[in-house]
Amino acid sequence: MSGLSIDDLKIQILENIRIVNDYPKKGIKFRDITTLLQHKDLFFALIEALKNRYEKYEIDFVAGIESRGFIFGSPLAYALKKGFVPIRKKGKLPHKVFQKEYLLEYGSDTLEIHQDAFCGVLNPKVLLIDDLIATGGTAKASEELIMQAGGKCVEACFLMDLKMLSQDVNLKTNVFSVLELWD
Repeated sequence: MSGLSIDDLKIQILENIRIVNDYPKKGIKFRDITTLLQHKDLFFALIEALKNRYEKYEIDFVAGIESRGFIFGSPLAYALKKGFVPIRKKGKLPHKVFQKEYLLEYGSDTLEIHQDAFCGVLNPKVLLIDDLIATGGTAKASEELIMQAGGKCVEACFLMDLKMLSQDVNLKTNVFSVLELWD
């Protein structure tokens, strides 16, 4: 599996993401990544491909958005030999935090990052990672939290980009997605 081209890797990843219609509510086409994660060789190949992309970026930290960003961010941080910073939902971090409220289609939510997330590194370069970008609310809030904590978000990485929803997302950083989906 490690000898796959990037295009073959994308095809394999797409084939190993289960589609669940009408979940969590009617009209939603949910992409279940658990089937990808169960495929050890493919999951390894994905993390290796991301490691190969980001080892030249000279990043200091990988920041993952709760909770699926942890799934991809932790092994990527390990592979890059960098620190991992969790961006969590309100009330989940035990120390002093910065908070950012963001809008959802049906209300709002709040994300948090520890104020000392970058442990004294001056002007840390941070890679933001999550499984999916759609309307961009969590990504935008996370990018702002990284900046508030003193970091510079050098890129936002997503396994999947739902292009029909993400076209108006205004992140200050470059966005990279393994898969760009139009439906």
